[in-house]
Amino acid sequence: MSTTPQSLYRDEGVVLRTQKLGEADRIITVLTRRTGKVRAVAKGVRRTKSKFGARLEPFSHVDLQLYTGRNLDIVSQAESLHAYGPAVVRDYRAYTAGTAVLETADRLTAEEKEPQLRMFLLVIGALRTLADASRPPGLVLDAFLLRAMSVAGWEPALGDCARCGEEGPHRHFSVPAGGTVCPACRPAGSAMPNLVTIDLLEALLSGDWVRAEASQAMSRREGSGLVAAMLQWHLERGLRSLPLVDRS
Repeated sequence: MSTTPQSLYRDEGVVLRTQKLGEADRIITVLTRRTGKVRAVAKGVRRTKSKFGARLEPFSHVDLQLYTGRNLDIVSQAESLHAYGPAVVRDYRAYTAGTAVLETADRLTAEEKEPQLRMFLLVIGALRTLADASRPPGLVLDAFLLRAMSVAGWEPALGDCARCGEEGPHRHFSVPAGGTVCPACRPAGSAMPNLVTIDLLEALLSGDWVRAEASQAMSRREGSGLVAAMLQWHLERGLRSLPLVDRS
């Protein structure tokens, strides 16, 4: 069957993961700017003479030309836009945070070929910051996770009560309820984090890095626990990469 002109398309994307296929091919999962999440076959990329194998590794920001396939699309061209991988991999804390960023983006974009521009921009922003080593990797990850949950429709309530909307701040925090809760709405088993921890989460969600980077290690640890609990509650099963994140 001949390929119609409509079956060829071009997009930029970030490689989320790869898996081997046969002896020389690889399936790549890419979150693209316009098309959304795409799974495509990159033929021959595991051969040493492959022209673009190194460009299709996780953390890579690439410009792709693809053919639409019956089950999986096929990569016909790949040009590197930004190779974040080498810089991220050099720093173990950045690498573990970056791995969690990629897995989260993969899990939160379950539907393939559904445009996800905001998620794409969040991933690129997080990887760029991790590669630049301009901010603490743990804070970069938690900021990404909070904003990714917001994009997915799960933004936590960090001021007013998550259940009744009563003006905060409130001292109790319930993951099932969706954030801070007032005394009247507080479910059994609610946590009682320090108010400075909630302030840190608000700063990360809003992008107030001056306030976020002024936080203490204790608040960062407590905040990371709340963020991880919220994400895993919504996903209903844990991320493999999140427990491995080096927050030292």
